[in-house]
Amino acid sequence: MDVVVVGSLAYDSIETPAAKGERLLGGSATYAGLAASACSASCGLVGVVGDDFREEDRQLLTTSGLHLDGLVTAEGRTFHWEGTYSGAMGEASTLNTELNVFEAFDPEVPDAWTSPKVLFCANLHPALQAKVLDQCTPTRLRMLDSMNLWIDIARPLLIDVLNRVDLVVLNDGEVRMLADDANLVRAAQWLHSELQPGSILVVKRGEHGVLALHPSGLLHVPSVPSPGLVDPTGCGDSFAGTLAAHLSKGDGPVGRDELRIGLEHAAVVASYTLQGLGVTGLVAMEQSDRAERLQALQALTR
Repeated sequence: MDVVVVGSLAYDSIETPAAKGERLLGGSATYAGLAASACSASCGLVGVVGDDFREEDRQLLTTSGLHLDGLVTAEGRTFHWEGTYSGAMGEASTLNTELNVFEAFDPEVPDAWTSPKVLFCANLHPALQAKVLDQCTPTRLRMLDSMNLWIDIARPLLIDVLNRVDLVVLNDGEVRMLADDANLVRAAQWLHSELQPGSILVVKRGEHGVLALHPSGLLHVPSVPSPGLVDPTGCGDSFAGTLAAHLSKGDGPVGRDELRIGLEHAAVVASYTLQGLGVTGLVAMEQSDRAERLQALQALTR
């Protein structure tokens, strides 16, 4: 397996200035997995859904090329999140969260998947991420994402798991929060120095692009200019899934140029995600269009 993604599968009820939808397929593992598979990586999902999980959604995942041997169907309802976006849609306002079967999620990675090229622990409680890391020995890379909630309530556990991975993906607010420093560059440099030697820190900055700290120095990749913002839900997860897929194609330590190209691919896929409600923009993405958009992005920076 090229990439194994462990995270949430959910139904999202979303309202943005451009669109509205009820119980749309979502979740961190869903977005990351669809993005990885779209980038020609073999990808397995580890997660839990309820017995209300729609058959058409399961079919969408499988026809998109995802492997679901790690997906458990439990008695009860699927994780449900409800949120709204306003203005520039920089951040969601959560109206309601129902963990449902996700509250008892106990990730078990199938034996055949415990040595992928890349393991991506999407946003989960750090204790669950630690359990996943205990089960797997990736042949190239361990990646991890998190959120401000875990910084608030489980900081020691989070620091422990951050030091067990090779690449950390966080947004700028989370980096500032961890470092207790409003200056992003200084906060990122501090956090990078706290990670294990040779690690990579990727800082997502929304419309301002990405700042990455590699052992060989800083990188900045802009976001893709897009006039068609519909729904930013899942952009960060599809970004991380694309990066995981790109890095699964190499071997050995991740080089600075390889990282830059991976970040560019990830920025392009994220730009498709925000063009549709839920996963529709990501699913509708065409490879030829993606290549053209990648060339346009690279022309801005080279």
